[in-house]
Amino acid sequence: MSRVLFAGLSFFLLVGCALPPEQVPLKPLPEDGPAQPYADLVSRARVQANAANEAFYVNKWTDLEDAAKGLEQTARFLGKADEVPVRHKDTLAIEAGDLGKQAVKLREAAREKDDKKANEALQRLNLKIRQLRAED
Repeated sequence: MSRVLFAGLSFFLLVGCALPPEQVPLKPLPEDGPAQPYADLVSRARVQANAANEAFYVNKWTDLEDAAKGLEQTARFLGKADEVPVRHKDTLAIEAGDLGKQAVKLREAAREKDDKKANEALQRLNLKIRQLRAED
């Protein structure tokens, strides 16, 4: 009985101590593809921003640059999104452009390995993505 209990506890300890699965990188959207739903693109931008934050935290500058490129693409698609919430319809082109500009700044900061510029760009990107949420 004690062996079974010990084996069971050992199993749960091993499972509990397992590393979380690595994030699967998002595949680039096809440039000639159809318009994507607004909510999907905002969620995609959020995932990309989280990946950028993680890459920045561990100084993976190449990964940070890749995340910034992905955010640039998402910003381009966001400007052509469908199912746009009413509160964003009139300002979507400007907001998507701002998101793209911040992504470019992040990419440049990553290329230069500039901590301060990257941090500032990440802060602005996260705020912009927060503002783009569909709900209040």
